[in-house]
Amino acid sequence: MNPIDAAKPPRYTNALINESSPYLLQHAHNPVNWYPWGEQAFEIARTKNKPILLSIGYAACHWCHVMAHESFEDEQIAAYMNEHFICIKVDREERPDIDRIYMAYVQISTGSGGWPLNVFLTPDQEPFFGGTYFPPADGFNLPSWLKVLTGVTHFYHHDKVNLQNYLSQVHNAFQQNKISRNGRSQIDPFILTKAAQELSTSYDPVNGGFGSAPKFPAVQVMSFLLHEYKRTGNDYYLKMVTHSLRQMARGGIYDQLAGGFARYAVDNHWLVPHFEKMLYDNAQLSTLYLETYLVTHDDFFLTIARETLEFVRTELYREHGGFYSSLDADSEGVEGKFYLWTRDEVDSLLGNMSPVIAHYFDITAEGNFAGQNILHVHNDLASTAARFKLTESRTLQILNDGRYILLQARSQRIRPALDYKIVTSWNALMLSAFAQAYQILRDEKYKQIVIDTIQFIRKELYKDGRLQRTYGKGQAKYCGFLEDYALLIKALWDAYEAIFDIQYLEWAKELLDYSNVHFWDEQHACYFYTSDEQSKLYQRLKDDHDDSLPSGSAIMILNNLRFYSLTDQSYLQQRSEQILQMHYHSLSENPYTYCSYLLALDYFLNKPKEIVLALPDQTPATQFYQAIFNSFQPNKVVFQLSPGQISSLLKSALFQGKHPVAGKLTAYVCHNFNCSHPVHTVQDLKSLLH
Repeated sequence: MNPIDAAKPPRYTNALINESSPYLLQHAHNPVNWYPWGEQAFEIARTKNKPILLSIGYAACHWCHVMAHESFEDEQIAAYMNEHFICIKVDREERPDIDRIYMAYVQISTGSGGWPLNVFLTPDQEPFFGGTYFPPADGFNLPSWLKVLTGVTHFYHHDKVNLQNYLSQVHNAFQQNKISRNGRSQIDPFILTKAAQELSTSYDPVNGGFGSAPKFPAVQVMSFLLHEYKRTGNDYYLKMVTHSLRQMARGGIYDQLAGGFARYAVDNHWLVPHFEKMLYDNAQLSTLYLETYLVTHDDFFLTIARETLEFVRTELYREHGGFYSSLDADSEGVEGKFYLWTRDEVDSLLGNMSPVIAHYFDITAEGNFAGQNILHVHNDLASTAARFKLTESRTLQILNDGRYILLQARSQRIRPALDYKIVTSWNALMLSAFAQAYQILRDEKYKQIVIDTIQFIRKELYKDGRLQRTYGKGQAKYCGFLEDYALLIKALWDAYEAIFDIQYLEWAKELLDYSNVHFWDEQHACYFYTSDEQSKLYQRLKDDHDDSLPSGSAIMILNNLRFYSLTDQSYLQQRSEQILQMHYHSLSENPYTYCSYLLALDYFLNKPKEIVLALPDQTPATQFYQAIFNSFQPNKVVFQLSPGQISSLLKSALFQGKHPVAGKLTAYVCHNFNCSHPVHTVQDLKSLLH
């Protein structure tokens, strides 16, 4: 864009200009007369007898940008949209409740889904046609966007009989889908083995990962396989995880200069990423690499975890607490431009270091992506050293120096846009990652991030005893959904086990009690995605399977079971069992999308070790922490009793009679309703744990 043109005021402004979402603000100057989701838009649609065009996307979505540029910025197409539709824009990250309903509809009606999501509704929010990306002209086996608009207009106004019949069919399909999920079954423990065996059949033994392109990290799958390795000792389960994580970290999906993972790879080799970097992916992958380090004690996995956490700290962390949502895939209107290199650029920057760097990262004149190069580890350290007759230590020094120079040069480029929206559930995932990193490494900067972020969420995203979903431009918006409550409860518990501030558990218990009242479906023993205090939509869906985040319902099972250990409230254990029985067939038939339930089932069946540390004074039990947290012990709860500590949560039967013996730091380990004798040495504690 010409700088003179850039200084001109925008020609168009619509109702999105008052929103706080960066995604909605990207569309505030479209010629389309967009409205935010709300009663105003529905009332106008009813009054003018116009169908609603609902368009859903998110700030880092490449194809959302493409369709916006091709169609929503086109004045002729926008004029048609404005004349015949009431147009509503939704940020799916702000309103996942809306996105879930209409994504489910598109998947039911077309067999697939994705973003941008474009759905046509009646003024009563009933969907009657939808799809994802549509081009400006016929192509990709898709009709043009204008052809879709004209067809929908005719159908809505001139084919009322078929429209009503179709709306009834859609309603019945939703009802049938709900019914098909009901029905309890007794739990067979063999399901864990069966699920692991089935998941193994989709493993890619050459490239790592599960399934074929587009290739997602499958964090829940690998986390479950780690648990199965711990439970069974089957080395193949561990091999699948370690091989996959190595291949991912060597690929283009991982930023070889600054750390951090892109959303997914479009190929089988992890080379070409979909370049956006999402907070929730990096949170979950940090945790997975940390867990794999605990299993293997291989520093490679710890290094990737630390680099990813550092990427988040430097690129997505808000000073004084909180994490931003994502970095865009595009810069200067080009997908991945920020991350690509030509061989000439690298030669110019690195001089005589360039051949070594180019060999290691496979940087060629031809390139591996649109004539340029995505950095990926093509040759390992040893072969690179041998190729140039260098020692490995000298080669490593060259690689580190070269990465630093390239990173400094890249920092001068125009950066991808930052989605500065703060999402509660994603922040919770990142909190858990930093809490676990602190448990293992005792790095004080990780501890401070945990403390500051919890304080930020408590201050800005917790209003009148209710969680809020998002924060941006100084304001919190929208009631929290089940995933927000469930993941924050888990994160507060993880933070407690890192820092042992009892206030974290007290707040987590408040959130748990709220969730078990306002999200619970007593009739079907499930959790709804929305609370009974939130505005009513076309459908009220359950929080069911995993997607890019673990299922909130599965996380609630874990939360309930953890608090059962703490409080002895039997309904928490009973409710967890009910949910697992209700989902038994689903996790048996489709383990890939129910791995978070399998993890909860593993916790339920094997029961956690309950570890109590009784301190004689305020001195941290550092060596005991190392014994507890520096090995992979996934099914455990850890409590610390300190002098002067007062909380109603510490009055349950678990803590009765547990105190420092003879003035010494004392540890107790309980499992399956049996407690050990008190121990005072690290070695004795390790013996009890293993």
